[in-house]
Amino acid sequence: MNIVTAEEMYDMDHEAIHEIGIDGKLLMENAGRAMSGRIEASVNKSDCIRIFAGSGNNGGDGFVIARTLLNNGYHASVVQVVPNEKVSGDALFHKNLFVKCGGDVRVTRQISEIEVIVRNTDVIVDAMLGIGTKGVLREPLNEIVTTMNQAAAHIISIDIPSGLPANEGVQDFQAVQANETVVAGIPKMSAFLESTALYYGEWDTVSFGLPAKVTANYKQRCVWTVDSFRQSMPERKRHAHKGHHGRGLVIGGNAEMPGSIAMAADAALRTGAGLITAATTKGAVPAVSSHCMEATYLTLGDTDGYLNYDISIPFDDYDTVLLGMGMGRRRETGKLVQQAVEQAKCPLIVDADGLYHLKPLLDKLKHLTNPVVLTPHPGEMAMLLDIPVQKLLQSPFSFTKMFAEKHQVYVILKGMFTIITTPEGRQTVNSTGNQGLAKGGSGDVLSGITLAMVLQQQPLSEALCNACFVHGKAADLLIEESHSVYDLMASDVIAGITNVYRTCMAIQ
Repeated sequence: MNIVTAEEMYDMDHEAIHEIGIDGKLLMENAGRAMSGRIEASVNKSDCIRIFAGSGNNGGDGFVIARTLLNNGYHASVVQVVPNEKVSGDALFHKNLFVKCGGDVRVTRQISEIEVIVRNTDVIVDAMLGIGTKGVLREPLNEIVTTMNQAAAHIISIDIPSGLPANEGVQDFQAVQANETVVAGIPKMSAFLESTALYYGEWDTVSFGLPAKVTANYKQRCVWTVDSFRQSMPERKRHAHKGHHGRGLVIGGNAEMPGSIAMAADAALRTGAGLITAATTKGAVPAVSSHCMEATYLTLGDTDGYLNYDISIPFDDYDTVLLGMGMGRRRETGKLVQQAVEQAKCPLIVDADGLYHLKPLLDKLKHLTNPVVLTPHPGEMAMLLDIPVQKLLQSPFSFTKMFAEKHQVYVILKGMFTIITTPEGRQTVNSTGNQGLAKGGSGDVLSGITLAMVLQQQPLSEALCNACFVHGKAADLLIEESHSVYDLMASDVIAGITNVYRTCMAIQ
């Protein structure tokens, strides 16, 4: 499943209509019928259904939906919130069809009338505005949206809730708060932003006949699903041994935070790494070893329980290096990160405090021949970019793409919608996970899973996507079967990795 901007969606429609030759009325008919089929699953024949239609393609889809519902025996009528002269082209064609089929269209923009209408409506189908909305709504649409949001009716938006921006980077908007959204063809970027996603409610896509030749040109962003995981996850060979599944090194931890590196090492082994070595302070080793007996250990020097730079780490002995969690922010600790950047010739994954120490070294990264993976949460990403967190969250796709391309690194931007970005600017959104992961230690577990995935025989970009998928899916299955979003712990997620493989890959 791809993700598009408003401009990309317009380009696809234009190509389908003007270059391939598909009649726009046919695309509108296809979209409306497909959306109507999805709406019928959420309504009853006894419901009073009102389709609020505007003037553009979104309104045209609304007229097709109204006609289809009416023909299928539902109580459906249209409230047209624009003057008659505003409805033209394909939308007017489908309005006339609806009327000729016995449909009722009430044209009104009077708030007093609309208040009465919504009070006596069971289901509102929002087909007023599409993906071209820009800026704050003007009267009377702003009042209509407010009235809808205050209504008791169930709201189903068409393609996108009216008033909601399709793209990132928009602060000021007023939008319909939908219970459900039926998306036409391809989800828009705002469905994956913390500030706008909730307006969609539950959403799903329907196909309306865009040719594969057209959609194939718009794969800059996609969603990583269970099918993606199944198709890309490498099969374990029957006669493989531990060396075939990689030797990983985890550097981090201190006397006060031994749990972070312990969880990372444990998660890596649970995910499938062949051999894991935990490099930490002498004081942290007992705590880590009691939690993860299968790992081996490399004792590093420390000052007051914090890692320092006084030992040469044999990076050549490992296939991938993970560092940062629990290492602290002391200056002497930062030399370990510098050493890893300068000496490691294998993939390097940097998380947590390692990102703080990496910031002065960013200009060196694009000159490295080995890949570098950064796993920041929004606060850490904002620190690397020198921007406020809120600014990052308004445009996470753009900022991470710019950063990844500039420094030639892979970025896993963690959050409600985790975005994986490659040095070429290709972006993938993970489809799994829930609010139970919003707890200390979750990031350490993800880093360990990422280490294990990078060690497997799969392309690096797919490894990162599969790591995020497994992390989130483990949490989802735990919430479904035995836990709540309140009590879920990072250590529970490690144990839940087993269920992901058994459930999603049919491994017994």
